[in-house]
Amino acid sequence: METRSNHVLVGAVVLILLAVLALFTVWLARLNGGSEKQYDIFFKEAVDGVNKGSPVAFSGVPVGQVKEIALFKPDPQFVRVRITVNSDVPVLEGTTATIQGIGFTGVSQIQLDGAVKGAPPITCPEKDRASVCPLGVPVIPTKQGGLGALLSSAPKLLERLTTLTERLTELLSDKNQASIAGILENTNRLTDALADRGPEIAATLAETRIAIQKAGNAAQQIGELAGTTNRVLDQDVQPAMDNLNQAINSAKHSMDTLDSAIGDARPGLKTFSNQTVPEVNQLVHDLRNMTEALSSVAQKVDRQGAGSIIGAPALPDYDPKKSPKQPKE
Repeated sequence: METRSNHVLVGAVVLILLAVLALFTVWLARLNGGSEKQYDIFFKEAVDGVNKGSPVAFSGVPVGQVKEIALFKPDPQFVRVRITVNSDVPVLEGTTATIQGIGFTGVSQIQLDGAVKGAPPITCPEKDRASVCPLGVPVIPTKQGGLGALLSSAPKLLERLTTLTERLTELLSDKNQASIAGILENTNRLTDALADRGPEIAATLAETRIAIQKAGNAAQQIGELAGTTNRVLDQDVQPAMDNLNQAINSAKHSMDTLDSAIGDARPGLKTFSNQTVPEVNQLVHDLRNMTEALSSVAQKVDRQGAGSIIGAPALPDYDPKKSPKQPKE
């Protein structure tokens, strides 16, 4: 009985020690977990080579590991990768996550980079927390890496290569090959014809060069002629135009003076026309009458002498024959 009691006691002590060790391990894990931060990364591409426990590096420096990989149930096209990193890692706004292969082993890691100096850390805001942090932890945006970009663009590249191959096949069909052969043959004929006409072409080029040179000389002469014409206009025509302008200005001044003189003489001319001209006409009339009277006196003196002016005129002799007849009773 005593031996069995000892065994029970020893077993109880061992169980108690194991329980204490387990509690210590859990406490230590929680203690270590308190110095780490968790982030979610949503990849819209394959995460080949990334497994639970895969390393997480920040600019090539190991800072944590992958804790969980699962499909995002609300949108299965995304793969959710939860990572844990040391609390002192500067996961700031601008930081992005990519999948980077490690050598040629097929193993990949999560690469973080792109943190902006002075930017705030990536956290879950109080506003729109459910949309920004759907699973309660901050989300690091993704960026396609070199291999991921190559793999994502591979289907488009293959499609373009297929299209290019089909077009090359159509281009190199029998009909097009015959056409290309005809074009090459015509090209050869044209080359031979040009080779045969080489001297003529050279002569034509020489004549063209001479014509261009003559045209250049003609253009230079035209330029010189234009310069001479400008000088003639400046030296000869311009002075003549200045003299003509002076003459026009003098004539205008004379016309202005004449207009002023006519304006000043207009009242005297009006008086002369209204008063002096009638008086002159009367004077001329009186002079004409006086001239006629004097002419009559001169003629009388000439015929009858000077006494005709002083004495009475003589009576004519009586002639009975010329006497007037008496009227009958």
